[in-house]
Amino acid sequence: MNYIGSKYKLSGFIKDTIYSVVGKSLSDKVFCDIFAGTGIVGRNFKQEVKKVISNDFEYYSYVLNKNYIENSIDIPNKEKYISELNSISPTEGFIYKNYCKGGNGDRQYFADNNGKKIDAIRTQIKEWYSSNKINDSIYYFLLASLLESADKVANTASVYGAYLKHIKKTAQKDLVLKPAQFELSKNNHEVYNSDSNKLIKSIEGDILYLDPPYNARQYGSNYHLLNTIALYDNFIPKGKTGLRDYNKSQYCSKPAVSSVFEDLIKNANFKYIFLSYNNEGLMPVEEIKRIMSKYGKYDLASTKYQRFRADKEENRNHTANKTEEYLHILEKN
Repeated sequence: MNYIGSKYKLSGFIKDTIYSVVGKSLSDKVFCDIFAGTGIVGRNFKQEVKKVISNDFEYYSYVLNKNYIENSIDIPNKEKYISELNSISPTEGFIYKNYCKGGNGDRQYFADNNGKKIDAIRTQIKEWYSSNKINDSIYYFLLASLLESADKVANTASVYGAYLKHIKKTAQKDLVLKPAQFELSKNNHEVYNSDSNKLIKSIEGDILYLDPPYNARQYGSNYHLLNTIALYDNFIPKGKTGLRDYNKSQYCSKPAVSSVFEDLIKNANFKYIFLSYNNEGLMPVEEIKRIMSKYGKYDLASTKYQRFRADKEENRNHTANKTEEYLHILEKN
C-alpha cells in the first residue's frame, strides 16, 4: 500500500541501525512495533526474534497485522477461499450506497462495479465468520486481502481524505482479490488495537520501535474508508467525504506531543528504544534528545529520504522533496 510514513524504503536503514546497537543475534529478543501501521517493520523482524508485539490504534492496521504478524502457520486451502470470493456476484451494499457515484450521492471513492464487489466480498467473509465456517486466521487473512485489493482500485490520490472528480485509470480496473501472503514463523506473536500509551504499561520486551505520527495529519481521517471496510458497521457518513467518527491522536497535536511522548518513554519496560522521526515533525530534534536523554544513553542516526507525495509522479524526484529521516536511539537505564 502507498502509505503515509511507510518505512518500506527505510527498512534497510532501520534494521542495520538496530543491528549496530543490539547485535544481529535476536532469537531471544522480544520486538515491539507499537505504532505499526501496515506492519512493515515488524514483518522484517518476524522470523528473527522470539516474539513480535504489534499494535496500532486504527482498526484497519489491526486487521493487516493480525494477518501479517500474528498468522504464522500456513492456512490450508486459502487459495480456494480467494477464488470463491473473486467469483462472487456484486451486491449493492454499504460501500456502493455511500462511496460510489451510482449510490447515494456524489462520492466517488470507487467505481460502481468495484464498490459492489467490495460489498459482496465483505458480506461473504462476515457470513463465513459468523457461521464458524472460517476461523480467526482465515478471517483476518481474507480481510487483509480485501483491504489491500480495494486500495489498489481506490479513486484517490493515495489517501482517503478526498476522492477524485473523475475515475482515474487504476480505479477503472476491476477489483481482483489478491492474497495477502504472510511469512511463516515458528514462534507466536501478539497483535493489539490499543492506545500505545496505555498498552505500554502492560507489556515488556527488549526492543521497542516507535513510529508515531510526525505531523497534524490524522490517520483516522486519511484512511477512514479502510476502517469502514474492515469494521463494516452501520453509521451515517458525515459531510462531503463521508467521514466516520475516528480516533484523534495526541501525537498529531503540537501542544500535547512532547508530554505524551515522554509519558511513553518513561513507562516503557524495554532496554532499547528506537524512534523514527523526520526533520519536519512537530517535535524538533533537540526536544526529542532532551526527553530521551533523561532516561538513559542517547544517540542519533539519520539518512536522506524521499518524502511522501500524493501528487503527480513527475514531481517526486525533485531535490526539494527530500527530507532527513532520523532514528533516535535510547539504551534505557
